[in-house]
Amino acid sequence: MKRRRFIKNIFFSTLTLCFSSCGVGFFRKKWSFGLVSDIHYADRPPKVEWKRYYRKSYAKFKVAIDFFNTTDCEFVACLGDLKDQKKCPSKDTTLSFLEKIELLFSSFKGDRFHVLGNHDLDSISKQEFLDRVTNTGIEKSKSYYSFNRNDVHFVVLDSCFKQDQVPYNAGNFEWYDAALSLKQLDWLKEDLNSTSLLTIVFIHHPLDDFNLPDKRISISNAPEVREVLEQNGNVKVVFQGHHHDGNYSYNNGIHYYTMKSVVDGLFENNFALVTVDQQKKQIVIDGHGETDDKILQL
Repeated sequence: MKRRRFIKNIFFSTLTLCFSSCGVGFFRKKWSFGLVSDIHYADRPPKVEWKRYYRKSYAKFKVAIDFFNTTDCEFVACLGDLKDQKKCPSKDTTLSFLEKIELLFSSFKGDRFHVLGNHDLDSISKQEFLDRVTNTGIEKSKSYYSFNRNDVHFVVLDSCFKQDQVPYNAGNFEWYDAALSLKQLDWLKEDLNSTSLLTIVFIHHPLDDFNLPDKRISISNAPEVREVLEQNGNVKVVFQGHHHDGNYSYNNGIHYYTMKSVVDGLFENNFALVTVDQQKKQIVIDGHGETDDKILQL
């Protein structure tokens, strides 16, 4: 009997380890993913007055990718502004910047996801950007989408619309004129209502306009979007970019964490390993470079 019990224990231990390594949600109550934002890669001189060192972003991003490849994080998400453009815009050169930085991103050994940022669309269209990047398991035509990972639902939003609902296109936008389209807002409601899982949102422009030095940094219909998230009840965290200095706020049961930029600073870097721990009901942000550590209670 002891030998039979020993074999049985070995069998179930091996089975548990197998499911865990395969990423099955029941056994993956603690797991990690990577975050970066506002890389702004371009082969152009720096804007010293803005602290933007475009060429340096490539090496900084490589540091982040190399680090993520040493961990068991399941995916890495860029929260927008993967690339930039030259002072005198050119579609061909802009596309070359995008292709070079995306090739570096592809050296990450796991899944990859992109959030559209306003600078991703200077000189080029949304579809031209989407055709050249990989969002693992997502159709090329989709600028906003959702996916599940280990009993967590992720929603990726596209805030690159003008207030009049016209999508950003080839530089046809202003940094202070951003919104979620009404069609996307309807989709968001349906998507959130389709699941009861813990939900995390990725977006480029911040939603916490109540806690920013200038409300124009956020999208114009942020209050309406927050109301949808709050009414659903499953949304616990929003990860954002765009505001290069970073930020954090908490409102009506939702954490809003804004990633600091990669592009700012000659030597400074910013990226984070985010660990979801559903047993302890918390999300732990392990910041690297100038990125702040944070524990978000769920």
